[in-house]
Amino acid sequence: MPGRFVLRAADLEAERPPGTSDEIHFTEALAASVIEHASRPGEVVLDPFVGYGTTVVVAERLGRQGIGIELLPEHLEIARRKAGNAARLILRDARDVRRLVHEPVDLVLTSPPYATGAEGHESPLAGYAGIGSGYRAYLDELGEIFRRVAAVLRPGGQLVVNVANVVTKDGDVIPLATDLANAVDAHLPLMGVTTLEWDEPPAGLDGDYLLWFTKPSA
Repeated sequence: MPGRFVLRAADLEAERPPGTSDEIHFTEALAASVIEHASRPGEVVLDPFVGYGTTVVVAERLGRQGIGIELLPEHLEIARRKAGNAARLILRDARDVRRLVHEPVDLVLTSPPYATGAEGHESPLAGYAGIGSGYRAYLDELGEIFRRVAAVLRPGGQLVVNVANVVTKDGDVIPLATDLANAVDAHLPLMGVTTLEWDEPPAGLDGDYLLWFTKPSA
């Protein structure tokens, strides 16, 4: 699939859970395209930052086994209402993935919470509760989380991360996609990049991408 993929802003608005205002940009069409390309029916698809459940809902619809981990109970409750009985949804921190997932995972598809690059802001990896340690620490933490995710991925399995560069309130661009690619590549090799093109680009983004990583078979 690496190359380009066109997304519709109307899909994003139609799929946004009522009463929520989070800046999400991960549509069911995108999830379906990745899951169909990178897994087969019956295989296990994991999202360690499951949010409102798009990955597991689509995985289940396509005949895969969906597992989702989410830190915020209000998000997980929405995911549970959307998903069927076969999906496995877990209220825990993504850092605990190795203790929570015991079966080999065929595909990991996720979009982590974003940091703005500013020092002293709330920590995205703690549900934006409490002050974080800065952008570099955030990247280090994400790298460690994906190192643990790699441990549950089967040899030859793929990790696909949706991430965008972020435009701050001052107009600066945080190269999150490049920085995250480097952080994860320390643990799994980066194999390709898909450029996501929006018919109406979401506010605050400067380039939106899928990063494709593969666990070596040997």
